[in-house]
Amino acid sequence: MRFTFCPLFSGSSGNALFIGAGDTRILIDAGMTGKAIEGALREINVLPETLNGIAVTHEHSDHIKGVGIISRKYHVPIYANERTWNAMARSIGEIQPGNRRIFEDENDFYIGDLALYPFPIPHDAADPVGYRVYYGGRSVATATDMGYARKNVLKTLAGVDVLLLESNHDPELLRINPHYSLYLKQRILSNHGHLSNQASAEALLQLLETGVREVLLGHLSGENNTPELAMQTHTDILTREGVRMGEDVHLGLAWRNRVSRKFEIG
Repeated sequence: MRFTFCPLFSGSSGNALFIGAGDTRILIDAGMTGKAIEGALREINVLPETLNGIAVTHEHSDHIKGVGIISRKYHVPIYANERTWNAMARSIGEIQPGNRRIFEDENDFYIGDLALYPFPIPHDAADPVGYRVYYGGRSVATATDMGYARKNVLKTLAGVDVLLLESNHDPELLRINPHYSLYLKQRILSNHGHLSNQASAEALLQLLETGVREVLLGHLSGENNTPELAMQTHTDILTREGVRMGEDVHLGLAWRNRVSRKFEIG
């Protein structure tokens, strides 16, 4: 298998990202039902029983809903830091001791042929991380569920070959949303909430200077954003700074409820 990167689901209703290379196939998060994840994997010609691991970013339900189900059904190891394990243990149910794997943030670890680097992100969870994943001198990364793009995150993502980057909400749509409480709005807008379209575009501007070229915008809110608005905001901000869309950067979307573009790297 070539180095493959494919978001299966990306949004506030559920998240799962497939990465494969060599003889190794992993998920980063499994935040949909087991049935939905199985179907998405088969859509990209991956059998769920061939998974070698699930790496968890944090314990919120839209990232772990199917973790325990997939692990128990297919005997798949689950990788998370200790505080995330403690926070999600009750939600994911009983896991075989041999499938409970613990890593430390900012220390590389391996799942088969893939090297994973978990880096801290600012979010309102126990110990949330993003991942940069390496294979054969190339790398991919996911960076969602961030209140802001702090320096350590931008440094970690520098020069990555393919990036899934959060573009969660439009601040004005969030402000006028009658279904969200003031508390929830403040949580989303805080430094431990979610990246807005504007903040995402500003982070991307910095990453383009490091050689990042292939980017999917992900974790779009179903109520406080639209795919068109996310793309237009990025296009407006990047173009204003002289970025040539389609040349200096290839920008796409990771879809909420269906499989997104599959990248074959190398």
